[in-house]
Amino acid sequence: MILSIHNLSLPIEDPVLKFLLVLIIILAAPLLLNKIKVPHLLGLIIAGAIIGPNGFNVLARDSSIVVTGTTGLLYIMFLAGLEIDMGDFKKNKWKSLGYGAYAFIFPFILGFLGSYYLLGFSSLTSVLFASLFSSQTLITYPLVSKLGIAKNRAVNITVGGTMITDIATLLVLAVVVGMVQGDVGTSFWVKLLVSFILFSLIVLMIFPIIGRWFFKKVSDKISQYIFVLVMIYLAALLAELAGIEAIIGAFFAGLALNRLIPHASSLMNRVEFVGNAIFIPFFLISVGMLIDFTVFFKSFETIKVALIMLVASIGGKYISAVITQKTFKFTKEEGKLIFGLSSASAAATLATVMVGYNIILSESETGEPVRLLNEHVLNGSILLILISCTISSFISMSSAQKIAEIDNEDTVSGNNHEEENILLAINYEETVERMVNLGILIKAHSNTEDFFALNVINEDKNESSVKNAEKLLHLATDIAASADLKLKPLKRYDNDVINGVNNVIKEQKITDLIVGLEIEKGFSPSFSFNLYNGYLQNDDVNIFVYHAAQPLSTIKKYAVMIPENAHKEAGFFHSLLRVWNIARNSGATLIFYAPENIVGILQKIIRKANIEAEFIIMNTWKDGEKTAAKLKEDEALILFMAKRGMQSYVPRMRLIPELLNKSLKNNNYLLIFPYSEYAQNDAEIRSVGNHDDFMEIGNVIKRIFK
Repeated sequence: MILSIHNLSLPIEDPVLKFLLVLIIILAAPLLLNKIKVPHLLGLIIAGAIIGPNGFNVLARDSSIVVTGTTGLLYIMFLAGLEIDMGDFKKNKWKSLGYGAYAFIFPFILGFLGSYYLLGFSSLTSVLFASLFSSQTLITYPLVSKLGIAKNRAVNITVGGTMITDIATLLVLAVVVGMVQGDVGTSFWVKLLVSFILFSLIVLMIFPIIGRWFFKKVSDKISQYIFVLVMIYLAALLAELAGIEAIIGAFFAGLALNRLIPHASSLMNRVEFVGNAIFIPFFLISVGMLIDFTVFFKSFETIKVALIMLVASIGGKYISAVITQKTFKFTKEEGKLIFGLSSASAAATLATVMVGYNIILSESETGEPVRLLNEHVLNGSILLILISCTISSFISMSSAQKIAEIDNEDTVSGNNHEEENILLAINYEETVERMVNLGILIKAHSNTEDFFALNVINEDKNESSVKNAEKLLHLATDIAASADLKLKPLKRYDNDVINGVNNVIKEQKITDLIVGLEIEKGFSPSFSFNLYNGYLQNDDVNIFVYHAAQPLSTIKKYAVMIPENAHKEAGFFHSLLRVWNIARNSGATLIFYAPENIVGILQKIIRKANIEAEFIIMNTWKDGEKTAAKLKEDEALILFMAKRGMQSYVPRMRLIPELLNKSLKNNNYLLIFPYSEYAQNDAEIRSVGNHDDFMEIGNVIKRIFK
């Protein structure tokens, strides 16, 4: 068989060879540039310039590159909306608005002054020219996210501010184009406002409903990922129909699906993996293909325009970052990170330039078109993209690494906990996936290995039992692996399931045991007996009893009920942090029902470990029963079963099954039994490991109960 490759003339047209070349660049750039501490994002842009039509013309910037690159740009904005912490976003909304105003105004002023007074552009052209520098592209967001500081407050307000600056820039573009075409009137403003409101309502209100329904009905992982892509492009299309840029639609899609794709989940891992591996690198290469270095040797006017653009854009973003740092009392490194993230200009800038360049105002005496933005601005924007992306890459990487190092030092210094070991006692195939997903949500962020799944096989060694155990454990391992977690499967031969589980707890030094209920049977009397006489005999282990009627990602709210004196249990705070993790990793809202003294404690803690939560004083168990009976669809119950608060498990256990099986048959619920005795050499308060979001909470709790 003879291998023949056709169309080897430049630019390369053979699809296999084109894709191979791009993949080699995507593979080689990080490996080579990481050694010399150059951000690989910059390497991809430079590689695009070298192989592009303005370089060696190895590849053409054809429709295949543009389509994949556009997906990468939309992906960046989607991830920014998807990974944003909604609790912090709401808490910092005014800071985001303030930063967005700074980031728009200062570059705009510098750009207008340079355009009007130094370049001699008209007022209308100067306004459009100035708006170029107010927009920003979060090309370094994937780099920051990879370092684990995506939830840092500086990142949070920069992402929120980017939405504001880009919308404002594109609004200026729409108004200027309308004025040039002479159709800016009352109808123009009404149409723009109405279309934007309709777009926002559809994406932010209807998309979550569609997503929740889809994730409930469809469990196939590939279908779920394709659904996410559909939502991204649909939101982008709706944005364009509303008269705004597609990137705003992608960002809104991220906000809409934020609560439906938990940050610690296999679906989130797939979304990030495919984006960072394929789509985003394609976008960076496609940006590089626009760069033409030769234009700067052909005309001094182009160099002049480019210098003014650089000063206005980079200078304006630097001023806005410094003022934001001073206004909101951020650290010096956080201020640098804001500047690094915001200084890159690519997407909205290029879109605005191309629109302005294509608008012809008139013709010169020689018949040449007089454009709203001339070719010098077009060429200058290319240099702006290259230099701004370079600065953004270096500054973001430097400041993000320092912030990550500081966070790690703080975590280690306050880390007086013992090792976290979570055990899943799996028995039913229908519960495996949802139990693993619960374990992923409640665990510490740093715990990627101390995660176990156990199936106890009766000692008669029935062949079908062994095969079933292997099947369940293999399924659990695969689900955990899809979220980049190593789950250790354990098979145990024992004539009694409870004894088998209890022995593994001792052998593996388990701190948390998760037991799943059959969905149809629920909390049966036989399970109650086994729980009280078996699992709960382990006084130094937290026990979680889980009934999963629907996927965790589709839960909107959790009613968390805490009985009186529960905070006096040895394992209460350890268990509470598990609940905190559920809220932080899933984005769901927690509504705490507890006595007044415990509500006061929770309110003190939440100041340091922010989640979306409400607090309602619950004085009697009857109040709790009424609340549980009124839970709606997509709401779940978390119930703390504390010995001190209930005096004894036995009387309460007689009431719990009836309530749960009758009122919550179709709802998720989680019963938490905090450990009642400290393990040997245990810390005064045994807290969850070094989760980056909760590194301060152990100290907060200790200060409260000093």
